[in-house]
Amino acid sequence: MIKSLRFAASAVALSVAVAGAAHAQAPQKPAEKPHVFTAKDMASLDRLSDPRVSPDGRYVLYSVRTLDYPANKASMSLWIADLKAKMAPLRLKISDGGASSGRWSADGKAIYFSSSRSGGTEQVFRTDASGETATQVTKAPFDVLAYKVAPDDKTIVVAQAVFPDCADFACTEAKLAAKTATKATGVVYDKLFVRHWDTWNDGTKNHLFAWTLGPDGVATGQPIDLMKGFDGDTPTKPYGGDEDFTVSFDSKTVVFSAKVAGKDEPWTTNYDMWGVPLDGSAKPVNYTADNKAWDTTGTASPDGKLIAYRAMKRPGFEADRFAIMIYDETTQKVRELAPTWDRSADAIAWSADGKTIYATALDVGQGKLFAIDVKTGKVTALTGDGHVTAFDVSPAGVVYASDSLKSPSELFLLAKKGPPVKIASASSEALKDVAWGEPEQFSFKGWNDETVRGFVLKPANFDPAKKYPVAFLIHGGPQGSFSNSWSYRWNPQIYANAGYAVVMVDFHGSTGYGQAFTDAISQHWGDRPLEDLQKGWAFATQKYGFLDADRACALGASYGGYMVNWIAGNWNAPWKCLVDHDGVFDTRSMGYATEELWFTEWENGGTPWAPGNTYEKFNPVDHVANWSKPQLVIQGQLDYRIPVEQGLSAFTALQRKGVPSKLLYFPNENHWVLKAQNSVQWHKEVLDWLDQWTGNSRPGK
Repeated sequence: MIKSLRFAASAVALSVAVAGAAHAQAPQKPAEKPHVFTAKDMASLDRLSDPRVSPDGRYVLYSVRTLDYPANKASMSLWIADLKAKMAPLRLKISDGGASSGRWSADGKAIYFSSSRSGGTEQVFRTDASGETATQVTKAPFDVLAYKVAPDDKTIVVAQAVFPDCADFACTEAKLAAKTATKATGVVYDKLFVRHWDTWNDGTKNHLFAWTLGPDGVATGQPIDLMKGFDGDTPTKPYGGDEDFTVSFDSKTVVFSAKVAGKDEPWTTNYDMWGVPLDGSAKPVNYTADNKAWDTTGTASPDGKLIAYRAMKRPGFEADRFAIMIYDETTQKVRELAPTWDRSADAIAWSADGKTIYATALDVGQGKLFAIDVKTGKVTALTGDGHVTAFDVSPAGVVYASDSLKSPSELFLLAKKGPPVKIASASSEALKDVAWGEPEQFSFKGWNDETVRGFVLKPANFDPAKKYPVAFLIHGGPQGSFSNSWSYRWNPQIYANAGYAVVMVDFHGSTGYGQAFTDAISQHWGDRPLEDLQKGWAFATQKYGFLDADRACALGASYGGYMVNWIAGNWNAPWKCLVDHDGVFDTRSMGYATEELWFTEWENGGTPWAPGNTYEKFNPVDHVANWSKPQLVIQGQLDYRIPVEQGLSAFTALQRKGVPSKLLYFPNENHWVLKAQNSVQWHKEVLDWLDQWTGNSRPGK
């Protein structure tokens, strides 16, 4: 690493001493008694993410999200940690104007980052390694959604939302202005998506643009639309980021993941890998046209001869196993890496020598980092318990962020030799006095006599002589897992600190247990998972004497909310109360009202009007006559995945039947509850509901 940063670290230390105190891990006087961890505590925590190691492996740059709770607004800052020196991480001064998505230049002398400091729109800025002053790199008329700098530092690729038939930014600006100027508000659509996740389709697409960087690192001239006329999005909507595109090591080609929208966008999962010259001299070429399923996240090997990417094999199935594929630029042939490894890869990255691919994947309730030999396909787990959320490869080893049921994300260095070493935390000081509920993983025989696993979490300040009310949490997806991980939405520790024991079952359909286990739920939403939940509940209450089976409530969101509605009519005997967050109430109407139709069509065996499907076989609406247990229904207006009518219908049914019930409605939330004060309100209403029906006396209430 350059000498200037080592000097700068000392100079910056004084200016950030106060800001860095929370990360310095200074000794503190122990609290007189453990602190009760509340929803407000959780919402207010600083959140660490996005580690990026300097080219020489000496430093790691990472982002920290800090909440202003009274303002209900978060800000982002960039921090730097020295992987060799034993000193507290430092907050870069440029963070005062807001900074995120920090990326090193190829020579390690500069740091690029995103910020809206220029007056509203998100743009790319640049600073030297000391992080003292910022220079604006891009001056695009719209938000930069994501960016990457070419390895030769001569070009920056940015993503912008534009009208795909426009030749330049001015055309998009004119069209948006015309929409704003008219007093007519009607919008005409001739194809789906009409709306997606939490936004209505405005006709724009996310396109990649290449800008030349001058000697000063500032974008010059006019940007080149690398996807001109392309009817598709990169980054992909609604979750995509800079992982959806990469620049080759020779700085000549951009490889990106996108789906041609067309008329079938809502019911196809045919995302492909595309290549386009960085100078825009040719149109994008589809590298994976032969695979009609999902191809994504391409990354080039250090020598530029190979491209690794993730691919599914079954069209129309969003939860198929993501295999790691290797494309050889010379032979133009593709092979699967480690085809017998029965796990679905998440993030992937090459080692510096090109001999290893690192990947994250869920594995039996843990989110692990793996090393896979490119030549032999041998898979080695590098981490154990916990959940790796992000990582970056460097000459010094692998730096990764990991969380667990007892900790938010913290940064670790896994050197070539020795155990992982913690290098940074954004939350340990705030959590030093918290008494955590202790988790334990268990297993039992579920559907088809197959092994099913789950977690039990003891209440905080556990007393073995007591029995505790139970929060029975049911995860969404349904192809998902609670796992040994931290959540800011469904965090079991909130219930443990409120005096509840927590039981969570990874029923058939859950991820991390092999693809056949995941597949088992499709067209079986109401039988196989229900059997697992019933047997898991019976096993847990028999094994753990501190669970008070007579004071238990079942809670779930999304598919978990569906299961709560299904339980209400098919297995309500054990429960004192139920909580349904954004859950499916009527599977048939869901098939017409949701946006990503590939999901409902795969899970139910076809379209709602086709013969032989399962829309009615496992439909909660057909069992409302049996609903009798008190139920809290929660719904967000901006949830277009499971639209608001599903929640309103469930509440209407409960009210009409005279079942004790409440509706918690958020006009400004989507499928998730993301705003801090809304999250605190959500938890208060849920815990009050559980307390009311279980007779729990909540600590600190």
